[in-house]
Amino acid sequence: MSSYSFLNRPLVVVGFAIWLAATLALRLAGQHLLPPPAGAAGTLAIFAAAFPAMAGLARGMCQRFEPDRARRPAAAVSLALPTLLLDPFSSAFFPSVFPNIAPEAAGVFGGLMLWCCAGALVGVLWRG
Repeated sequence: MSSYSFLNRPLVVVGFAIWLAATLALRLAGQHLLPPPAGAAGTLAIFAAAFPAMAGLARGMCQRFEPDRARRPAAAVSLALPTLLLDPFSSAFFPSVFPNIAPEAAGVFGGLMLWCCAGALVGVLWRG
């Protein structure tokens, strides 16, 4: 039996803290952070900022909490796991979870969460 564990528990905790902070920020000021559909330009601007931010954050967190480079992709999954498990519910119940954000922004929110998780994974896998 191997002692290898798929999940990096400290990164799951960090991922949950990030998810909670982001959810609270959207709950309190989401109408400013995720405005009603501002067209393609506004959505692309939000996505363009989020991807490199999450890539850098995940890369730094995984380097800090997982010294073994070969295990960093699994560490990135650990970091993204709270978002992947919890935000489908935030999306499904979007008007209740984020009453201050226009319901039409639910699709952008869901896409943004996937985009952030992709940024985290790419940030850890990138060999630059």
